[in-house]
Parts: sequence; C-alpha cells; structure tokens
Amino acid sequence: MARALALAERGRYTTSPNPRVGCVLVRDGEVIGEGFHARAGEPHAEVLALRQAGPQARGATAYVTLEPCSHVGRTPACAPQLVEAGVARVVTAMSDPNPRVAGRGHAILRDAGVDVLEDIAPATARALNPGFVSRMERGRPWVTVKIAQSLDGRSALASGESQWITGEAARRDVQFLRARQCAVLSGIDTVLTDSARLNVRLSADELGIDGEVRQPTRVVLDSGLRLPPFAAIFDSPGAVWLYTRDAKDGVHHEALLKREATLIEVPAAPGLGLDLGFIVADLARREINEVLVEAGAKLAGAFVAAGLCDELIVYQAPMLLGHAARPALALPEPAALADAPCWTLVDETRIGEDLRLTLRSAH
Repeated sequence: MARALALAERGRYTTSPNPRVGCVLVRDGEVIGEGFHARAGEPHAEVLALRQAGPQARGATAYVTLEPCSHVGRTPACAPQLVEAGVARVVTAMSDPNPRVAGRGHAILRDAGVDVLEDIAPATARALNPGFVSRMERGRPWVTVKIAQSLDGRSALASGESQWITGEAARRDVQFLRARQCAVLSGIDTVLTDSARLNVRLSADELGIDGEVRQPTRVVLDSGLRLPPFAAIFDSPGAVWLYTRDAKDGVHHEALLKREATLIEVPAAPGLGLDLGFIVADLARREINEVLVEAGAKLAGAFVAAGLCDELIVYQAPMLLGHAARPALALPEPAALADAPCWTLVDETRIGEDLRLTLRSAH
C-alpha cells in the first residue's frame, strides 16, 4: 500500500478534477503490475496495473489507494474490470466519498467472490486528496490562503510596494503550489494592480510530468465587472472565470465574452461585496477540488473570517516593514485574547532565505 500511495502522489499536478489514485498488483509476493491515474479521461490506476500484469492478474491481490469506482464516467468502471481479470483480493486505503460510489465498488467485488479488506490507511489516503474529499463530503473545495509577509506580518509598504518581500526561491515554490490547484483565486484590485496572470510558469520537466502542463482555472472576484479584456491574465492559456454581481452589466461585458471569460452572477453579501459561501459552493459544483487564494489583505482576511479557509500557507521573509505598512490579513479584532482563532502548525520549511509555514484551523 505504501507503494500505491507513492504512485498516487505522482498525479498531484495532473489528475484534476479526478482524485489521485495508485494501484499495485501482487502475486506470490511479487509485484506484477502497477499504475497511477494521470489525467481525467485517461485510464485509471487499476486498469493500468491490470494491463501490465496481463494474465498473471488472476488470483492476485490489488492494493488500491481508493475504493475502485463502480460507475461509468469519463472511463469504464474499475470494480467490474478487477472482477473480470480474476483478482482474488482487493485491499483499499479508503472508501470513496463520492456518493456515486460510496461502498458500491466494494459491494461489486464482494458479490463476485473477491476478498475485500477496506480502509486500512484512511488518514494517509485522505491527505492525498483533500480537495476531492472536501468536495464530496462538504460540497465545497479545499481552500488554501497563501500569504507573503514580513516578520511583523506586513505584506506591502504603505505606498503599496510589495515586489519583492520574499526571495526568488519562495516565489518559485509558489509555482509548484499553484500547479497542484484546480483554481487560483484573487480579487479584481490585486489582478489590476499587479497585472496578475495567476498561472503556472513551470515546464513539464520541472514538474516531473508527461504531457502539457495543466493550468489552473483563474478565478477573479470582480463585483463591478471592471476587468478589461486586454488584462495580462488573458495573455496566458487557461480558463478565466469572473464572479460578479451582474454578468450582463459592465462596460467590458461583450468584450470579455469574446475573450472566452466565463461570467458568473453572485448574490451580494453585506460587507464582503460578494457572497463567498455561494462562490465556494459554486466552484465545487463546477468540479473544482482545491483553490489557492492569492489576494490582498481584505479578501484573504474575508475567507479566513468567514471560516472558509482550510489551510494557511505563509511565506515569511526575514525583514521588518514597520507599523505603517499594509497588513497581510485584514481581520476583525477579537473581543478578548481567549476568543482569537487559533491555528495548528503542521509544517515549517526553509525556502531559500524565507520560511514557509503551513497551518490549519485548530477548530
């Protein structure tokens, strides 16, 4: 199973919107086939392992990181193919949270006489696919808010100057972080001010993948539909979605449609401009598993304050910008120190001269 989990991780930059899955086939103590799911629409891990094993699959044990699927989607169902190949035993790391599967894959195997051992490493397997699990169980993506800040928690000088607080190594690390996401989200002010493209600027070789680099969907919260059709974000390949109050209003409406931007109407929310809860639910409906928020202090803080941030990734630079500089997060002050939201540090890694901190909500 450890090998299957390692194989699944190889799909970290490519499988969206499908989960990352690995499979290893073993017979008489020898590995006879293995595979991992690389891209939606391409063969699943189990099918690749069966192809490699050929006739030797009969009587073998399959170790799979996720319950084999039972429904026909972009590809045929895997559970019946394991049965047809004559696999004698299937061991899974976790059950599939997708309601279309949710135990049906295991049931198909058992009904055919296959010995099934399930859920032997659920925590590790879930960690491979936080976004897919979140979308299936909570109806919303896994949301990560990324912050680049000074030691004193500032993201820019009072003038707005922010390039560059963190070093080149940290900025390159962000590219790998973006590559894992289904979507990168920002606010219209940040996109306009920084001429942001929100894309992945790494090659397939740098990512260690075969084929083209999968660009995340670029999501911009633009309540007044102010994004011009000549913005830098359109200079890079990949989808651009604009969440706005009125998708038929705004001076750039027709021109944005010609640039193939997707315009999505959102209910207004007091103090937030747009209803963030509606937006994350809508992203899930559009098969977005993982979202990286790269935004200004107000929008980033709004995700945190609304309880919609699952993970904070903070790149902290060894510099001080002073009390007049702009904060990294705009958050309401708690009534008392005991009421302050707490976060659990799950990883700290030095990236060049900077420190990358990964935190998750303690509640």
